Amino acid sequence: MKNYDYAIIGNCTSSALISSDCSIDWLCLPFFDSPSVFAKILDENKGGYFKVSAAKLIKIEQHYVVHTPILRTIFTTEDGVFELRDYMPRFLTLRDEYYCPPEIHRDILLISGNPEIIVELKPKPNYALSDSELILENNHLKITSQKGEYASFYLYSNLDYNKIIKSEPIKLKGTSFLVFSYHEKLQDVDTDKIYIEYEKTKTYWLDWVYRTKVPSKYKDLLIRSAITLKLLTYQRSGAVIAAPTTSLPEIIGKDRNWDYRYCWIRDASMIVDLYTRIGHMRSAQRYMNFVLNRRLLKHENISVMYGINGERLLTEKTLEHLSGYQGSKPVRIGNDAYKQVQNDIYGQLIEAIYTYLITNRRGRITIDEEIWTVVRDLANNVIKKWRQPDNGIWERRGELRHYVHSKVMSWVAMDRAAKIASFIGRPSNTEKWLKIASEIKQDILENGWDQERESFVMYYGSQELDAANLLMLHYGFLDKSDPRMVSTVKKTHEELTRSGFTFRYISEDEFGQPENAFIVCTFWMINALCLIGEEKKSREMLENILRCLNKFNLFSEDVEINSGRLTGNFPQGYSHLALIQTILLLETNYNWSDASAIQNFNI
Repeated sequence: MKNYDYAIIGNCTSSALISSDCSIDWLCLPFFDSPSVFAKILDENKGGYFKVSAAKLIKIEQHYVVHTPILRTIFTTEDGVFELRDYMPRFLTLRDEYYCPPEIHRDILLISGNPEIIVELKPKPNYALSDSELILENNHLKITSQKGEYASFYLYSNLDYNKIIKSEPIKLKGTSFLVFSYHEKLQDVDTDKIYIEYEKTKTYWLDWVYRTKVPSKYKDLLIRSAITLKLLTYQRSGAVIAAPTTSLPEIIGKDRNWDYRYCWIRDASMIVDLYTRIGHMRSAQRYMNFVLNRRLLKHENISVMYGINGERLLTEKTLEHLSGYQGSKPVRIGNDAYKQVQNDIYGQLIEAIYTYLITNRRGRITIDEEIWTVVRDLANNVIKKWRQPDNGIWERRGELRHYVHSKVMSWVAMDRAAKIASFIGRPSNTEKWLKIASEIKQDILENGWDQERESFVMYYGSQELDAANLLMLHYGFLDKSDPRMVSTVKKTHEELTRSGFTFRYISEDEFGQPENAFIVCTFWMINALCLIGEEKKSREMLENILRCLNKFNLFSEDVEINSGRLTGNFPQGYSHLALIQTILLLETNYNWSDASAIQNFNI
């Protein structure tokens, strides 16, 4: 399948990827990090899928219902036309509680004629350890695992179950439905109930989009990215996952394959910082609660990443029985990056807290005591650790280094912590933390700048360049007119940008030579070029990367520089976050490092 022609549906409990021929090729139930029940994307033959197709098919037309994650597919056949609506229910109940069950609805509407539908239900629970058993009971089809941990699922439909089991054509006679659920339903499922849940789900998303503040230019693209980011949030805890998939390879056929169904503090904090700025305080509040629930005791350090319920132990394992996406082995679950030291996360989290407080408080001088305790504790950790080496933002699995980006984010941590202290009237903390921030900045200027290269480098003593250093401009580390910043941007563009796409770095690492560019780094380069006055080049790069979006306007993590093909886990939160940031910068001249911009942002 070229360019990941998948749509994502979801409801902040889990999500599914649906192919251009209406096959659910990836679904984990009941939650994002649960074992898959359909995983064809990771093994064409063994993975399992749930496909809706038609006899005597002429054509398929497929698109999202406007401003929703509801996928609409029109099947035109020789015998008639019907519509398929794929979604996962999400709406507020009368008790102001979110209804977002672990289930998929596939609503079928007869438009004309007498077309025949074909349902192929091939569940393979527990990451496709084996086939499943299908048992026809009174009003549903029960699906149970045969190997591994016990798992059961339920299919409800008003179509002929025996024909579903045998994948035989079924003549449509009116409105029909397929509900694939993790739970057994306590109430009867009928067309009336299905219709109501569809309308409530559509209304929920239309209201959510209405409250989203984005500029008019590129509006539909920005809204699709915002919806995608929302689909990566986990309702029960407030966690934000990096992507809903595992082991989609950075490089097709090779082994840079990782499980991204977890909450990286860095990625999540950047996304929540954006939520706050575009008008979604409830999502930001849930994430703040997630952080607070991880930091109940002052002696507990923040982890690099967590499971969606706050788990700290995310042991990496290999699933040898799966062949991987287009033969890209190994398939991994879990992620050993949880063991790493990544000192940049403190700055990212304090920045998100700062944005949240400035936006939420609107000039009030009170502050939640828990949040202030977390800020003080994070700042104290930075004071202890900023001089120490780490694994860096790119999670290098080799020797610990003094990565420049990690030092810059330590500066961000102390600078923003000082601003928070000033905001709430704690002058002694403000003075102390600004002094530390100044020390960190001086250290970076002395050791992170290479005069021969005329650029900030990846780590102290290195001559390698790192796209993460472009974020110095985003956070206001140096002024955009500073010759060192201008030179760093130009040098990084010269060496790390190929065919309009920007690499993280180009030197060989523990897994070989990088071959594909990072989409988030490409957006960072676009932003940096714009800020130093290279707007024409910046906009050319923007149009180039936007051509890589799939037909549903979704991005993955990486891109092949020669073909423009998407690779890596999909859809990737970091990429969609960066897209929104870039459009806001280019179209509204939005200043991300200025606190007043947060308060004055009104589109």
